[in-house]
Amino acid sequence: MRFQPGPKAARQPISRKVWQLAAVIVFGAFMSGLDATIVNVGLDTIARDLGATLGQVQWVSSAHLIALGVSLPAAGWLGRRVGVGRMWLAALAAFTFTSAACAAAGNVETLIALRVAQGIAAGLLIPAGQTILGQAAGPGRLGRVMATLGLAVGLAPALGPVLGGLLLDRGSWPWLFLINVPIGLVGLVLGLRLIPRGARDSGERLDRVGLLLVTAGVPALVYGLNAWGEQRSILAPGVFMPIAVGGILVALFVRHARRHPDPILDLCLFRLPVFAAASVTTFANGAAMFGAFLLLPLYFQVGRGEEPLETGLLLIGLSVGTALTMPFVGSMIDKIGSGVVSVAGGLATIATTAPFVFLPLDTDELTIQVLLFARGIALALAIMPPTVAAYEAVSQRQLPDATSQINVLQRVGGAIGGSLLAVTVAGSMSSGTASALQLSFAALTGFSALSLSASIWLLHTEQSRSANGAAGIAPHPTESTP
Repeated sequence: MRFQPGPKAARQPISRKVWQLAAVIVFGAFMSGLDATIVNVGLDTIARDLGATLGQVQWVSSAHLIALGVSLPAAGWLGRRVGVGRMWLAALAAFTFTSAACAAAGNVETLIALRVAQGIAAGLLIPAGQTILGQAAGPGRLGRVMATLGLAVGLAPALGPVLGGLLLDRGSWPWLFLINVPIGLVGLVLGLRLIPRGARDSGERLDRVGLLLVTAGVPALVYGLNAWGEQRSILAPGVFMPIAVGGILVALFVRHARRHPDPILDLCLFRLPVFAAASVTTFANGAAMFGAFLLLPLYFQVGRGEEPLETGLLLIGLSVGTALTMPFVGSMIDKIGSGVVSVAGGLATIATTAPFVFLPLDTDELTIQVLLFARGIALALAIMPPTVAAYEAVSQRQLPDATSQINVLQRVGGAIGGSLLAVTVAGSMSSGTASALQLSFAALTGFSALSLSASIWLLHTEQSRSANGAAGIAPHPTESTP
């Protein structure tokens, strides 16, 4: 079966069961998104309470991100091996349990180890949820169904700093982790009743060499890129070596996967023009999106002198714009296709980022909030379409691999975008804060322009597929070409 968008499919109703599935999957997506930002607010408090240095406590965040990168590549194979529904339930249970355990940690070493386990669970939870929805939605419905995840993805990271600040103001740092427990328990109760367990493929052998190469290469690459943003010199030993080693391992994996009959990640998917274009667009969007997550807080804190909690509150408008727009974006994708919506999102993102290059730091608050709200709308138009296009381009059997690869590309793109912007800000501070921030917003506008270029390519491939009657699915290595 191949997912195929189109106007006729868009008129097909979505069953109550599919909406119920989407509502349950949102619990995992929201919890994961919230955890990505809420913990960072409390790192200084955690360091003081546990008697740790700031360098040690930074690993509470970094170890989580690296562990997430370790488990993402294996998610596709594991989902097919045990059933994607079983994997989602197990990952949600593990994430909930490790959240409670993190709150009880008595020293920073234990906390870091538990954050590794939590990151592994998160890396399985995200693509598993997307796979379940993709397989349940069917042709022409995926945009509307995936929009429910977009609500969680849009709101949760923005609520994290605000909620974290309130929890620290009224309580203590363990509540940064305990907040996940009731969300996870409700998701588990509902999931056990509603989530289909999925088929098991016990005959598929594990590609151990490929797994070793990619699970070592991707985290090393992401770590090195993040370290580059912190140390500002790509030649520093803690930067150059991880990037070089990670790059070599990823290159070796690509060579290995092209020769292996059943690789841990099916790179044959990139033979599909739509999937390839959607992947490049997702990668560029990751750089622009995560780059903005770094730059906008700096704009308010360093440029305008706001406190962390105030900064979180000021940034809510961006996520509200994204969340309010997502349901409409899903319907638009199902009606007119991902490429058109993605191009509109690219144009809108440039239009709402470029003004920050020219506006002075004392620009009135109303203007800034209008721009942030509009940028939130632009992000909804830009981020969701390539993901839907990628998943619609593959068969149901290939969907677990597709979700894993799309999430890996988004993370690597985000690491590159965040690092480049961090280096740009730090390297240009000598010319003044205003000049440094304006130059960084110019770089962010450049990332958005790259996303637009990739979106135009995506539109072209979708139109070509439609004109040619939709070329076939990329064959699985063990399948014959149709």
